[in-house]
Amino acid sequence: MIETISKFIDGLGLGGNILFFLVGFLLLIKGGDWFVDGSTAVARRFRIPEIIVGATVVSIGTTLPEVLVSATAAIEGHGEIAYGNAIGSVICNTALIAALTAAVRPGTVDRKSLRTPVLFFFGSAAFYILNAYINKGFPRWSGMVLLAVFVVYMILSVRQGLNKKDELPAGGSDGGQQGAQEDENEKEKDMPLGKALVLLVVGAACIALGAKLLVDHGTKIAGALGVPESVIALTFVALGTSLPELVTAITSLAKGHSALSLGNVIGANLFNLVLVSGTAITISPFNLPVEKTIAGMNASLVVDVPLMLVVMWILTVPALAKGKMSRWQGILLLALYAAFCVFQFVG
Repeated sequence: MIETISKFIDGLGLGGNILFFLVGFLLLIKGGDWFVDGSTAVARRFRIPEIIVGATVVSIGTTLPEVLVSATAAIEGHGEIAYGNAIGSVICNTALIAALTAAVRPGTVDRKSLRTPVLFFFGSAAFYILNAYINKGFPRWSGMVLLAVFVVYMILSVRQGLNKKDELPAGGSDGGQQGAQEDENEKEKDMPLGKALVLLVVGAACIALGAKLLVDHGTKIAGALGVPESVIALTFVALGTSLPELVTAITSLAKGHSALSLGNVIGANLFNLVLVSGTAITISPFNLPVEKTIAGMNASLVVDVPLMLVVMWILTVPALAKGKMSRWQGILLLALYAAFCVFQFVG
């Protein structure tokens, strides 16, 4: 049955592969949405504290598409996609998604709450880059280290969240937002347990199937167009798995909460390095892809990795120093992302 379907799709040619590639995108997005709704409702049904739900269930749920895409790619021997998805997602999240919020509506940032994820990101990036430049690949122990960093970060996040919750006054400027959040929580608590479990299972299944379609047809599209798999991963796959963050950014902008988008992006970037890459590497270690070179040097080490660090520096360092975002940051980041995409397909 599966072989028959596979042959049918192959018979459709490039158009069929693009169609199922897009179907994979849609399944990832909707599956992620259902998974978060279902898992959050189940967690609250069993009275798990709000802060723990937000820091663990929701955060992991929104990152699950990247995890499964990279893990599937690594298992099937496509290390280029696992690697490119992590690096590309960080660049996309920063230079496109966060850049849009900064260019359209720059706002103030909570330096205290952003300091920890920023430090964790650059520390994890340093470890990740050392493996890329020195080992020319990612052995299983490096994936385990990244997953250990993820666990430590989650523990600290929950502790900080609980402390911050204790410090909040009974009333105050957050009262309206808190009331709205409580109304939303009540709706989720009222969700029948059966429905929540169905959403949880169906959401996870959609994400798994979407990841499979994305990897399989992404590699076929790359082959048909003569484009390296790493380029497809750095651009289309990275953008597709980052769509939840893009939707969050647009929603936050519409509601005037640009700081929420920034925090979501930085957290997602950290998870891409420690959770997404850590899972893929632990399951199936892979070597650094060498599909594109510049003057005989690996293009990823010359362009992709340095750009990942540069865009995160542009986004976070001025914001932490001044306590606010500036429009020039967004414009510069968008220009860098446009140049990055042009380089991938033309360079």
